[in-house]
Amino acid sequence: MVFILEYESFIFIALELHIKKVVWMLETKETFRKEVSSLKDYILLLTVDAKNYNETTIDTLRFLINEQHVPGVYVTLNKPFEVIQRNLQSNNIDPRIIIFIDATSRPGGVKKIENCLAIGSPEKLSDISVAMDQAINALQTDDKFLIFDSINTLSIFNKQATVARFIHFLAGKIREWKIKGIIITLEKETEQSLLDELTQFSDFRVDTGGES
Repeated sequence: MVFILEYESFIFIALELHIKKVVWMLETKETFRKEVSSLKDYILLLTVDAKNYNETTIDTLRFLINEQHVPGVYVTLNKPFEVIQRNLQSNNIDPRIIIFIDATSRPGGVKKIENCLAIGSPEKLSDISVAMDQAINALQTDDKFLIFDSINTLSIFNKQATVARFIHFLAGKIREWKIKGIIITLEKETEQSLLDELTQFSDFRVDTGGES
């Protein structure tokens, strides 16, 4: 069964509406945390929009690292890992317990940089898969997470059928690893058929998208 927990979004016309939105979002986050806090492993589909993408990813990592004290792997297809590291540090989240897999387009092919495996392109799905397996196994703890950011970026560089197969593979690996898996996608930039497939493989779905 998939639990869909929707964050309502309001247009910031008046302060009163802004306050109502903030309170509603906090209540929803608490409901979500109550659902997953006691779970060792799950697959969460996190659908966001461009406006709250950064806030949502930071909130998710703050919950996992600062509150649950869980190390993990962050696969980034959107931003270089150095940018994410600085963003985490500025929000008092320790990036040192994260192994990054940087699949943004950068020259040089597959290489190791600090606590990061640089893949070089979102098209290299085999390299991404191998890197995820290596990174998860490198974490010497039973409780760990993997964040995949994001499916819509994957769709830009790969055919939809290829992305669908990768989603099936990723969900299977998360189950096999018995970890907390968070899959992020921009809802408005993701084909409905892919969203349906992602939802099918997820235990929870949290929608943080707002009204346009």
